Amino acid sequence: MMCEHSLARKTLDRFWDGRKRWQEDCTGSHLGPPLVTRVLATALTATFAWAICSLSETNAQSGRPITIIVPYSPGTGPDILARDIGEPLSRKWAQPIVIDNKSGASGSIGTQMVARAAPDGLTLLMTPDPPFTANLFLMKKLPYDPIKNFAPISEVATGTLALVVNSSIQATSAQAFVAHAKAHAGEINYASPGVGTPHHLTMEFFKTAAGINLQHIPFKDAAGAVSNLVGGHVSAAFLPVHVALPLPQDKVRIIGVTSGKRLASTPQVATLIEQGFPGFEAYIRFGILAPAGTPPELVERYSKAVGEVVRSTELVDQLTRQGLTAVGGTSQSYAEAIAADLSQWRKVVADGKIVTDN
Repeated sequence: MMCEHSLARKTLDRFWDGRKRWQEDCTGSHLGPPLVTRVLATALTATFAWAICSLSETNAQSGRPITIIVPYSPGTGPDILARDIGEPLSRKWAQPIVIDNKSGASGSIGTQMVARAAPDGLTLLMTPDPPFTANLFLMKKLPYDPIKNFAPISEVATGTLALVVNSSIQATSAQAFVAHAKAHAGEINYASPGVGTPHHLTMEFFKTAAGINLQHIPFKDAAGAVSNLVGGHVSAAFLPVHVALPLPQDKVRIIGVTSGKRLASTPQVATLIEQGFPGFEAYIRFGILAPAGTPPELVERYSKAVGEVVRSTELVDQLTRQGLTAVGGTSQSYAEAIAADLSQWRKVVADGKIVTDN
């Protein structure tokens, strides 16, 4: 691969122009330009060109593996997504890609590892948000800054959530559920896989928008939340659409989705915006990030490659089957989305007076 860098060319041109003038000044001298000068000039030229090109080319040619750290357990959404894009990226770059799960502390352990990694393009992060930005407001001492410590590469996909109620709740719409909750103030509860999860934060967002009071019942994992909702031990929950769809329809009912428009997988289900909750959008946003300080040209090269993979027909279909919407956007658009999420979840946490033990 040939490195073409305008700054390098201009700097080298200035160097050689100066050297030429020096040679002309020495014309007639028995000394002439000494050998050491010619050797030094050649060495400096080679060194400068290498420094400009090395970061963008060495990784792709060295065969050193790129590690994508997933701050959650194997089999979770971000882990599956990292593996979905890891294989085609590895083929595209002819370079090994390793998926490394570093779970714990609501994703902050693995996320911190990437924040502290060398900005050489060899260590990346695949994470969902929430809780990537929301952790800043949920944890007393977060070991990373979601803005300062990372260089966004690409938003890979988004997951929409569905408002699901147990069939014992006589409501076929979000507005009917709100009316029911107001008529039975303090009696209605909802499930989530834990404090600070997308399921929890989205319901707190909805509570504020609807002006209702629901009791939060956190479980240790998603399986506990889902089984208790189906069993009728809790009244409602926000669940990822692909999780809600297979649930028995005689036990639960989907009454709204958090996307800006209706989904192809649930065209009969109205959005919450349609049902009288203007501006109510909430997603689980999955993306790839690098440590802060990663060279911009390398970030853009990665962003382009990830976008091409994610927008391929094969992966779009694959993500759709998983209940996700492929994005594959630019680094700039992902940075803007992170900033918007930061603002949204800050308000949700503050309005809901949400606290954690962390």
